[in-house]
Amino acid sequence: MTPEISGGALRNGMLARELGTEGWHKPWSGQNGGACVEAKNLPGGWVALRQSTDPQSPALLYSAQGMTAFVEAAKSGDADFLKS
Repeated sequence: MTPEISGGALRNGMLARELGTEGWHKPWSGQNGGACVEAKNLPGGWVALRQSTDPQSPALLYSAQGMTAFVEAAKSGDADFLKS
C-alpha cells in the first residue's frame, strides 16, 4: 500500500517538489559534473529518488524492500553491466 502525504497519496512519477525540499540527500556522487541521484525517506519505509540537477523533475518511488534488493544486488555486482 502506498502511503499518503499531506495533499494526497504518493505516486510514482509525482513531481519531486510535491515531496518538499527538506530531507533530500546525495548518498553517492562521482566525477560527473554534479549530476547525482538524490534520495529521500518517505512515510512507511518508501524511498524517493530524483535527479539532483533537476529537483523539480518526477520522482521515482521504491518500497523499502525494493530499495534494499537493488542496493544489495548492486553491491554484489549484479549492476556492473551499467558501468561504462
